[in-house]
Amino acid sequence: MKQGHRSGGAPFFGLVVGPGLTSSFDSLPLELTYRPARVTLAPGHIVGGQDRWVVGKLEQGGEQSGAAVGRGPRSEKGEETRERILDAAEKLFARHGFYGVSVRQITGEAGVDVALAHYYFGTKMGLFDAVFLRRAEILNRERIASLNRYQADPGPEGPTVEGVIEAFVGPMLDIWAAGGRGWSDYFALLAQVNNTPDWGGQTMARYFDPVIHRLLDVLRPILPGATEADLLWSYQFLSGAMLLAFAQTGRIERLSGGALVSDDVAAVRARMPRYIAAGFRAVCGNKAAPQADKAMP
Repeated sequence: MKQGHRSGGAPFFGLVVGPGLTSSFDSLPLELTYRPARVTLAPGHIVGGQDRWVVGKLEQGGEQSGAAVGRGPRSEKGEETRERILDAAEKLFARHGFYGVSVRQITGEAGVDVALAHYYFGTKMGLFDAVFLRRAEILNRERIASLNRYQADPGPEGPTVEGVIEAFVGPMLDIWAAGGRGWSDYFALLAQVNNTPDWGGQTMARYFDPVIHRLLDVLRPILPGATEADLLWSYQFLSGAMLLAFAQTGRIERLSGGALVSDDVAAVRARMPRYIAAGFRAVCGNKAAPQADKAMP
């Protein structure tokens, strides 16, 4: 096996076609064909792994025959192994960050050979992307469904900023309360990535921008005086407050002398939506925008 690069820079592990592979195809040249079945999110960032390489001989007219080699459909046992690697990676990335843990440490935590991480995910960044995508899909689906339900039926009082924020934040609080250690690790990882200057913003945008734009679409009719700058800055502050609450850093324990705990979901639910909604109203309800904001298109 040898590592190379596909067009666009994404790495692959394929067979080296050499004398050892030509003995059964003496009269015809070999062709090594890549048949992808993975989702590429960005150059070098690959999620999943059911692609395959096909080695065959070129028939007259360019047709190819031969057998598939490499990654085929995942078995049940293979899926369990893949999930173990993802669970271990999520746990260690949440505690130590992307640069603070090696693939070997992750596979050691998972109890599998390091080669399996490369088999399923290709690269360390491929593994990180798979960790991020696994739960991002659930979060996005639940939050968009919640916003859609609220917009369709906001109740007798009509739509309110508090109602929209609760529809957006509520599914995350529900998952946090019921999701166990894995979801706690994932939320801590989100907070960490969101505060990573080099590539955190790009990662968050790639996975979460659609649901953020949906939130702002639902808020605009309720806050007709808001500029785009008002809404975007308000979301920036929402994101910081929300992810700090989910990060469970132990800060509130120290500030309160142990009277309060970071994982008190009921305490967060009782306060955070009202706090965020008040911030949106204070910023977006002020039609006299600062001069710097007025200059924005």
